[in-house]
Amino acid sequence: MRTVPGPTDHVVVVGAGLSGLACALHLLGAGRRVTVVERDGGPGGLAGRVRLGGYEIDTGPTVLTMPHLADEAFAAVGDSLTSHVALTPLHPAYRACFADGTALDVHTDGAAMEDEVRRFAGPAEAAGYRALRTWLERLYRAQMRRFIDTNFDSPLQLLHPDLARLAALGGFGRLEGRIGRFLSDPRLRRVFSFQALYAGVAPARALAAYAVIAYMDAVAGVWFPRGGMHALPRGMAAAAARAGADLRWSAEVTALERSGDRIRAVRLASGERIPCDAVVLTCGLPAAYGLLGRAPRRPVRLRHSPSAVVLHAGTDRTWPGLAHHTLSFGAAWEDTFEELTGSGRLMSDPSLLITRPTTHDPGLAPPGRHLHYVLAPCPNTDVGPSGPQWRDLGPRYRDSLVAELERRGLEGFAASVRQELLVTPLDWTAQGHAGGSPFSVSHTFAQTGPFRPRNLVRGVDNVVLAGCGTTPGVGIPTVLISGKLAAARVTGPPRAPRPYARPAPQAARTAAPIARADRESAAEAARDPS
Repeated sequence: MRTVPGPTDHVVVVGAGLSGLACALHLLGAGRRVTVVERDGGPGGLAGRVRLGGYEIDTGPTVLTMPHLADEAFAAVGDSLTSHVALTPLHPAYRACFADGTALDVHTDGAAMEDEVRRFAGPAEAAGYRALRTWLERLYRAQMRRFIDTNFDSPLQLLHPDLARLAALGGFGRLEGRIGRFLSDPRLRRVFSFQALYAGVAPARALAAYAVIAYMDAVAGVWFPRGGMHALPRGMAAAAARAGADLRWSAEVTALERSGDRIRAVRLASGERIPCDAVVLTCGLPAAYGLLGRAPRRPVRLRHSPSAVVLHAGTDRTWPGLAHHTLSFGAAWEDTFEELTGSGRLMSDPSLLITRPTTHDPGLAPPGRHLHYVLAPCPNTDVGPSGPQWRDLGPRYRDSLVAELERRGLEGFAASVRQELLVTPLDWTAQGHAGGSPFSVSHTFAQTGPFRPRNLVRGVDNVVLAGCGTTPGVGIPTVLISGKLAAARVTGPPRAPRPYARPAPQAARTAAPIARADRESAAEAARDPS
């Protein structure tokens, strides 16, 4: 594995999102002096926080999976996730509601989900689910060590026995077709293939290998941090500060001072100059390449994932049919993906993610109030309406979404809203996201693994990239891994983590499900020694 040559004693990490904080913790654990500079007034990046009329609104992701990856970053400095963040496993992980009026609770416990599938679609589908679960577990084990949690220096690294294992599992077929080998009910197929949208590819076109995302939330489990998702970066920043990091808020980087092939200092908008031995850039790819003054040459232009319109609504009531996370599927499916990634039209029959964080933390809203997060995928600005067009389009689309929610059983939603925040591709563009998409570069084959933008930049010896635009990709688990991989480019392969700090008794009880999940994963690996 290639690493940064020369001295690396002092590293400046640009950006205090999840990737930057994970990187900082791994660097600190390896004995580096770390300065983190963040343009916002606190940690979080995309996983930020807005306070609006007594409501605490998470501005980024709402689904937390694979929390042991965050725990790994804390452990690098002898700390633990559960010393900072109280986690609640969600049962069900999701509730899926379909256009025909049926509903399915998605459980991560295998026996509970088998019973639910049997109730929903009969014994044959329940047996198919069991086989699918086994396949997802095997797929995850085949990919994680070799293709996700790894630094690529060359596509030749793909030539490994694990590649043959992945091929034997059907990982290079199409996702929709592979899921269809296990499940015939089209509603169930959606539950285990909609995750391809996170990767920016329609299920009919996505590689079956991307079913690993379904493993992460439908098998490994979904969690909720008390205090909302922002509690995670807040806890990571606290652990980094305790381990000796110098955290600088409201510190925007305007230039990198270069001498030859090395960056010698980071310059801030305040005029301050921070000398350094290495730099990790976790901002979006356009901003990172702008600071470097160059972008890598690629044979074809990067393609970006679909974007999203998000309506954050503080309401004076809620609806009993909603779970913490509710997937509300429209009747259309293939047409939806064609609209999002092909024609660039807004979804004519939208599929929505509705999150109600006050289900498990009422303190995120004033007494007697509720918080709802409605995410509607939409085309990015490369193929759909431009950012400026959303100034007029946004309010109209908001009204159509609210009307659709009421048609789907949330009667009185419009009248219940007391505070709201609407986020559109115009806002994502203003934050510096290419294509007006917070989901960055899509995971087509040509933009995955060793073909994704590298975390080392040719022509600059001591700069490393981290975040969703580089390897391994989009999503909380992969972004946390990207921070670890970036740190390894500076320090070399990680050593064994320091022992965890002993958590408080309550935190220890919260940690038990994580520890149990890790033991089960280890047991699976033991049964499959390859």
